[in-house]
Amino acid sequence: MGLNGSNHSFRRQVPSSFPNVNASVSHAGSAFEGGNRIAYDPRDLEREDEDSRQGGKAPRLTILEEILLLGLKDKQGYLSFWNDNISYALRGCILIELALRRRIALVRDPNRRQLPLADRVLEVIDERGTGETILDEALKMMKAQESVGEKMAINTWIDLLSGETWNVMKIGFQLKQVRERLAKGLVDKGVLRTEKRNFLLFDMATHPVADMRTKEAIISRVVTLLTSTTSAVPSSALGKEGTQARAMRAVCLACAAYAASVLDNAFGRLTYEEREAAFQRCDDILAEFACWPFSSGSAGTSSRKRDAARIGMGGAGVTGRDAVLGLVQEVRKEMSGDEDLGFELVAGVLEVLSKLDSLL
Repeated sequence: MGLNGSNHSFRRQVPSSFPNVNASVSHAGSAFEGGNRIAYDPRDLEREDEDSRQGGKAPRLTILEEILLLGLKDKQGYLSFWNDNISYALRGCILIELALRRRIALVRDPNRRQLPLADRVLEVIDERGTGETILDEALKMMKAQESVGEKMAINTWIDLLSGETWNVMKIGFQLKQVRERLAKGLVDKGVLRTEKRNFLLFDMATHPVADMRTKEAIISRVVTLLTSTTSAVPSSALGKEGTQARAMRAVCLACAAYAASVLDNAFGRLTYEEREAAFQRCDDILAEFACWPFSSGSAGTSSRKRDAARIGMGGAGVTGRDAVLGLVQEVRKEMSGDEDLGFELVAGVLEVLSKLDSLL
């Protein structure tokens, strides 16, 4: 008997997790017997929900990994021994990355506005893992601390994760070997490779760059952002289309690299004047985003004073606050309303990083 004469009822098979649906008898044979597809991976549904909730796909590299890549010497595979800032800056980037992935945010309390931005308390809003070991470890510590009834402020968490505390009861919060673990993660992703180098009395594992295209792409994005001559944000200064919080990530990458003292490594092909202008642009961006709401308060005032000084010195072109207004507008488009507690948390971290030289 042909298909038209068959008594089989061809219905689309629906997973049992969906209520109020009468599914036909399950078949383990051909795809024809099951209707459309006879199997599905629930992780696919989770990824779709995750991308929708985060406003896009998570990038291949975290901001922490990009900062480390900027700091690494390409062939030698290690960081400068004189860099005291990068460890503290990386801990701040952990909070930024968790906030952009919508895992943590500030506590929704109207009284928080009476506190300095960096002293506002954060909480875990989604305890699901991110797939990044260091981020998940920090997230578990925050959730465990909340379970005993204690929520802590932005600057407190950065201090604890860095080991900058005199409280012996809190020393267990310190994340150790962050740089080495990030490097090993980049080895797994094919960006770095591992070698052994002899340093006089001992051998040390180093991680030279194996995929220069990835590092060059990061450098290109940062340089484009900081040397643009218009207020509009060039698309080449942002990550891939569809990436979550592209503009905010570009801001955080530049500002965190500046605070971590690795931004200079991206300016190897610029002239002295271009380098100085790029550093000034980054300083202006940090001033605009290390406050809440973005582009408000004393940050804008100080930026306008710098603009006036440049005009008096004969400076020309789009500079200072005008040059980053387009970036501010792009970031605001990525926010979930004016009261985005995740982006407010990022602003608090950037405020801490803006004062890094005075902290260390």
